[in-house]
Amino acid sequence: MNIVDQGFPTAALIDGNWITSDDVFPVLDPASGLTVASVPNLGAREAKMAVDAASRAFPEWAAKTAKERAIILRRWFDLITAQTERLALLMTTEQGKPIVEARGEVAYGASFIEWFAEEGKRAYGRTIPTTVASKRYVTLKQPIGVVAAITPWNFPIAMITRKVGPALAAGCTVVVKPSEETPLCALALAKLGIEAGLPPGVLNIVTTLDARSVGDVWCRDDRVRKLSFTGSTAVGKQLFRQSADTLKKLTLELGGNAPILVFDDAHLEQAVAGTIACKFRNAGQTCVSANRILVQAGIYDRFAAALAEATSTLKVGAGRNEQTKIGPVINQPAIAKIDSLIERAKADGAKVLIGGSTVPDGPLFYPPTVMTGITTDMDIVRQEIFGPVASLIRFDTEADAVRMANDTPFGLAAYLFSQNLSRAWRVAEKLDAGMVGINEGIISNEVVPFGGVKESGLGREGAVEGLDEYLETKYVCLGAIQ
Repeated sequence: MNIVDQGFPTAALIDGNWITSDDVFPVLDPASGLTVASVPNLGAREAKMAVDAASRAFPEWAAKTAKERAIILRRWFDLITAQTERLALLMTTEQGKPIVEARGEVAYGASFIEWFAEEGKRAYGRTIPTTVASKRYVTLKQPIGVVAAITPWNFPIAMITRKVGPALAAGCTVVVKPSEETPLCALALAKLGIEAGLPPGVLNIVTTLDARSVGDVWCRDDRVRKLSFTGSTAVGKQLFRQSADTLKKLTLELGGNAPILVFDDAHLEQAVAGTIACKFRNAGQTCVSANRILVQAGIYDRFAAALAEATSTLKVGAGRNEQTKIGPVINQPAIAKIDSLIERAKADGAKVLIGGSTVPDGPLFYPPTVMTGITTDMDIVRQEIFGPVASLIRFDTEADAVRMANDTPFGLAAYLFSQNLSRAWRVAEKLDAGMVGINEGIISNEVVPFGGVKESGLGREGAVEGLDEYLETKYVCLGAIQ
């Protein structure tokens, strides 16, 4: 795919201007290894320029009515939707996910723009009953200010719109650092945003290989009042520390170690289908993918056989093929990690039912894999594998399942399959997770809150909670009322 011929930008965006540089870095197609485009490798200087632009643009953007902002955001949604096929192909090219999934992500990403365009009109304050006859109490919701967003490569459109949509709807201005693996989707989104009518400086995109320097500038700049980050827990903690001196408001969507609990009374076909959808979407490269599949003893063997059979039908290949279900993983370190964890698990007694070794499609392809004989002390379920590997652990009682599921410092998502309503509700309440799916493997959309507990992060994205993350509550007391 020739990005230039497609009309997609390959320059960064600051203050409404497309910024180029002699220092560039390549964007690779993980399926072929070929260079797709080159983008500017910017640094601390440009990071500050972006904040300067966002800071200048903030007063005017914040002063617009919610309806005025909504009209622009709605145009942006319409433009994204109209470009679904081109954006999906761009995403598949730089990120690798199957084209069918990419189309779904474009729609998913656009949904946040549409939702928050409307939800921004409902940033309601309150009138509070007075305690003194001469006083009246009200609260106002106001935009927090300049927002910095740092986004990952696994959902290169949706992870941006889930942050930028509510920020802009609330009246904030934004600086974005997309992943160096997938900057092109961010730049394409920005181009459509400008076409929709976003004023200069309201949305800025800084591309870089020097994430540390850019992040440091934004963390230490007191004009940046809010930081939203999706990525690893280790980096999230570092950003938390760097933001302490300026006391920023933070949204951190960090690592996960999601369990699926399959009870004896689960509907077998439903549990298998839900596990496939949860585990193998985007080649297992999602923070809410099941990392541990806990299966009750009475159904364990049947579930393992059925899961292996269903997994064997998943086609591995380049994402542009409409039949592909499993595309490449993002880079060579990802392959090395998957290989290492599988080999260590095998050395400790685990068994591979299907998959478990590289395939001839290319160096970054890994087949969907099902493993049994996994125990809770193995690294393959203590670490987030971020690959298409399903690790099955046997359990006996409900109490055992809950204890195993909660035995992790993370708490993003959890899933359970059971036809017993009492059990499903009881277990859902006991799971240490910000989100729980019952008899369902895909749980996220724009109208529900997304986020975790423990070391999986702070705050929520999506839903009304996602808008609140970009608003401050101001209390106003009116006195001397006669």
